[in-house]
Amino acid sequence: MKDLIRDAQSLLSASSFGEGVDRRVFLKAAAGGGFAVAALPVVAQTQVQTGTDGLDAADHIVVVNGQDVPVYRAQPKDRSNLPVVLVISEIFGVHEHIKDVVRRFAKAGYLAVAPDLFVRQGDATRTPMPELMKNIIAKVPDAQVMNDLDTIVKWTRQRGGNTAKLGITGFCWGGRITWLYAAHNPDVKAGVAWYGRLVGETNPLQPRHPIDVAQNLKVPVLGLYGAKDTGIPLESVERMRKALDAGNSRSRIHVYPNSGHAFHADYRPSYNLEDAKDGWSKALNWFSQHGVA
Repeated sequence: MKDLIRDAQSLLSASSFGEGVDRRVFLKAAAGGGFAVAALPVVAQTQVQTGTDGLDAADHIVVVNGQDVPVYRAQPKDRSNLPVVLVISEIFGVHEHIKDVVRRFAKAGYLAVAPDLFVRQGDATRTPMPELMKNIIAKVPDAQVMNDLDTIVKWTRQRGGNTAKLGITGFCWGGRITWLYAAHNPDVKAGVAWYGRLVGETNPLQPRHPIDVAQNLKVPVLGLYGAKDTGIPLESVERMRKALDAGNSRSRIHVYPNSGHAFHADYRPSYNLEDAKDGWSKALNWFSQHGVA
């Protein structure tokens, strides 16, 4: 797992309109953006690059309980009442790949947002491994993440979003969060979890895992997993399937036999073009079928 950096980010204006409101403080990323340092080296030949033509795309600050939370947003220009998709990053934070995914959703007609959910613990885009896991990721409470996302959802309404059509998707770390937030927020219409961890030891910061919420889940979530993922054994995927089948959320899991972990990450050697394209198509169809589009 590895990603590079956001380039020189400069704070511009700062007039506060209260908690959860865009303070008109924009983080201006240097041209081209960057990948998280822990994700290097980048495989440039396969990297997808989605432009901003036809889009309104920018970095923002949203205030959550007094904390400035950076958010990257993209949506079609001059349109409102748009369906909303929360894009939850890998452990590497909101780096260039995640921003590109946000723009892809915007091109498909969504207001898409990717919040920096690690901001209180540090800058995930600039922290190398293994410090990233030890000093940042391991210290992020699930409850903090849920609260941040609740506030971000409210904020999207001020940007032209229709939160009656709310979806969430996430990758790796964000895939696990996708399952948990779908259980946390009944207003979510659908979720798509890309190779997110399903089981594990619990602790005060992570009191539940997706397997623990599966049976009582109400929101339909599509799980996209790779059969060759050594970090997420197929045994755990099958356990999750059985738990979902015991409930009534209409969730399901698709396993790609020729892919491992991070098969959608086009900047990494793990990228599988065919499965990534199929997964993206399945994700858009899933949202359309379940009231997000």
